Amino acid sequence: MSAPLPDESFTLTINGQQTQARQGERVLGVAGRLGIEIPTLCEDSRLDPVGCCRMCLVEVGGQRRLQPACTWRAEAGQDVTTESPRIERHRKLLLEMYLADAPPVTDPHPLTPLNEISRLAEAHGALDRFPAACSEREGREDANPYIGFDPELCISCARCVRYCDEVEAVSAITLAGRGAGTTIATAGQIGLLDSTCELCGGCIDTCPTGAMHEKKPLAHTRTDSEVSTVRTTCNFCGVGCQLDIKVQDGRVVQIDSPPAGETLNDGNLCVKGRFAYDFIHHEDRLKTPLVRGADGNLREASWEEALKRAAEGLLGVKERHGADALGFVSSSRCTGEENYLVQKLARAAFGTNNCHSCAAT
Repeated sequence: MSAPLPDESFTLTINGQQTQARQGERVLGVAGRLGIEIPTLCEDSRLDPVGCCRMCLVEVGGQRRLQPACTWRAEAGQDVTTESPRIERHRKLLLEMYLADAPPVTDPHPLTPLNEISRLAEAHGALDRFPAACSEREGREDANPYIGFDPELCISCARCVRYCDEVEAVSAITLAGRGAGTTIATAGQIGLLDSTCELCGGCIDTCPTGAMHEKKPLAHTRTDSEVSTVRTTCNFCGVGCQLDIKVQDGRVVQIDSPPAGETLNDGNLCVKGRFAYDFIHHEDRLKTPLVRGADGNLREASWEEALKRAAEGLLGVKERHGADALGFVSSSRCTGEENYLVQKLARAAFGTNNCHSCAAT
């Protein structure tokens, strides 16, 4: 039995295990605490549940029909079953219908998002046995440099649309069309650069099939070379968003956000954090400190020499004109700890209170 929860909790049973839940909790979340995985395609912890994919249907005692675990609220004394022949038949048939709408990806690019349809179809033994649900959907090239869309992989789960609305609050994309022809579009079919889109790439991150994908790595990476992942902190501002950097042959080829709920940015990134990584290997990037020689020209130097030169210059100004002739300016791109050290350097090492940050209010 799982550990008790705070006040206003009650007991229910899932797959024969008694557990506790709070008022308002949904069956999917309660089952997750027990380590019970219920498959879903439209669920994202950052979004309001809508129950539109029907993958998470479960048996609830007293209910004639299967119910969606992502929207069905847990109740005291409830008896829930998440695995049964009836449920398995439903999942297998549903996946086979999805395969008719979004064919499985048999040879995925190593940097494309995971196709959940293909993974679940393999796990449940679903076959691609139904004819295509509709003729080829109309697709078009978009001039933006980052986000691509493959309408043939879209299952109309609306996770990207909901993310754009509920998390980013820009509503740049929407569902368009009718019936089997429903797919993702912009209002008036305008390009993303002409819409309210902020190019954050959150639609790519939440898409379960890879219909929304990043353009850059597909054009600049190899499929026969191993890709490793390194967790680091974004350097574009001081918020501290965590990044998962994909490295291939010693070069950064893609940046993803860690899964929602793991880090302070909760799976979200801005356009710079997700896409602005070309500077890392740019030929004009400074790789070593530069100091000005006696001839007035810059030359490469070691960090020890550069720091010594900077310290001598600052101390020289203090000696000639006093400590208040010095001023220290930090940056909002630095972390709070780094900004603290800058003001400590100003006050403790050089004796001046003239310190400022562009993030100060």
